[in-house]
Amino acid sequence: MRNWMRGRALLGCALVAGGSLLGCRLDSRPPTAAAVAVSVPEPPADHPLRAEILRGRAILEATRESLPANVGNGLRCTSCHLDGGATEILGWKGVYARFPQYRSRNEGIQVIEDRINDCFERSMAGHRLPADTAPMRAIVAYLAWLSRDVPVSGGIAGGKLTAPFESLHPDSLRGADLFVANCVRCHGVNGEGSALGTPLWGDRSFTIGAGMARYRTAAAFVHANMPRDRPGTLTLQDALDIAAFVDSRPRRDFAGKEKDWPRGGAPPDTPYPTSGTKPGRP
Repeated sequence: MRNWMRGRALLGCALVAGGSLLGCRLDSRPPTAAAVAVSVPEPPADHPLRAEILRGRAILEATRESLPANVGNGLRCTSCHLDGGATEILGWKGVYARFPQYRSRNEGIQVIEDRINDCFERSMAGHRLPADTAPMRAIVAYLAWLSRDVPVSGGIAGGKLTAPFESLHPDSLRGADLFVANCVRCHGVNGEGSALGTPLWGDRSFTIGAGMARYRTAAAFVHANMPRDRPGTLTLQDALDIAAFVDSRPRRDFAGKEKDWPRGGAPPDTPYPTSGTKPGRP
């Protein structure tokens, strides 16, 4: 990425005592709801797992409040899996049907509880939730409800989320400009988050070992969903540059990350070296 440090300085554009912004052209109006909302139908009143399903969704939407011992930052599960996991990009529909599953990052078979715990540890900087607990059973029940019409595959997880970005080259300096223009009003000048948007870097955000720390994965999410009140208005290049900037910012480490992809084949945007390969940053 070109000139990370200049990108960092640009976002100080502007910070003065009291936290106000000077010299930045910002749309100060708070965003409205997303233009296209996706909803998850509730199970019928006579569904035998209705209470568990609804409890699972409540946990996923208020994860820190529900499981404070398992969440170590300012995120919740639906920070990335929007609208109750009903969205197409990083949505949960069909996820239950793809487990058990081989994952090359771990070089092993994972059940869905393992995948959930990956998110607790990597994305939410927290601790694993035992599989035999009531909260985990409720989360799994909700994911199963979302996948009720999807055939069980038992195969490797679906299509290539990052494919549209593989021929593009990220520019984190341009991404810093785009961040100021499109993201600051919800996520803050320093990525600290607000009542309108989640923290994007620092101790309250996802760790370097999270999927979102890979800029192509983050770009797919940004392109499909952001800005929240104007989804689809950023180009693929815009989304990639914003993601590259955000992922260049400091964040928590993840212990043991060097053991990922032990047979090699780490994606090229993996932001750390592993025992199997040496991924490079652009």
